[in-house]
Amino acid sequence: MTNFAGLDIPADGYDAVIFDLDGTLVDSMPAHFSAWCEALSKQDAAHIFPEDVFYAMGGRPTHDIISELNGEFGLHLDPNEVAIDKRNAFLEHLDDIVLIDEVADFAKSLRGKFPLAVATGGTRLVSEKILQKVGLSDLFDEVVTANDVVCGKPAPDIYREAASRLGVDPLRCLAFEDAAAGMMAAQSAGMTVVYVPAPVRVM
Repeated sequence: MTNFAGLDIPADGYDAVIFDLDGTLVDSMPAHFSAWCEALSKQDAAHIFPEDVFYAMGGRPTHDIISELNGEFGLHLDPNEVAIDKRNAFLEHLDDIVLIDEVADFAKSLRGKFPLAVATGGTRLVSEKILQKVGLSDLFDEVVTANDVVCGKPAPDIYREAASRLGVDPLRCLAFEDAAAGMMAAQSAGMTVVYVPAPVRVM
């Protein structure tokens, strides 16, 4: 086990490395929460998604979250409408997103040594905008998003798809994740998971 800037990373035993995006490579969760609040406020439903619940659902696709909120609160929010409003609001917060340096630096240290991928529950448009914003667009061989699989995290599909595109057995992949749903997805795919703790924010 190697300690890389506070992360416990296996020294060997893997042939490819796959990274979650939000909360793992980039500190974007506050921007996502603000976007959720704005989108739900347009539906007079901001009160249904407190911050602790938002973080507990981290890594899951927007449509899945809306469906669960509808079921829990007996609402009929249009998943497509809320998702579009949330996406548009989030894109207004791109300037608030910063790299999580420990993870990004490790990813950069692997350039040319291992196949690298991103496996994110976000949409392709938003994910590509984030990677462009933080200057990581050219680092990864593959970017797999919620648009590329039928079942999002915590199902293993997105990690299996990333491994397939890299041409590597999932059992030989190392995954970096911050959220329970993502960790479950990667583990269900047979991958070794490195947990990325939430960034410490100075108020």
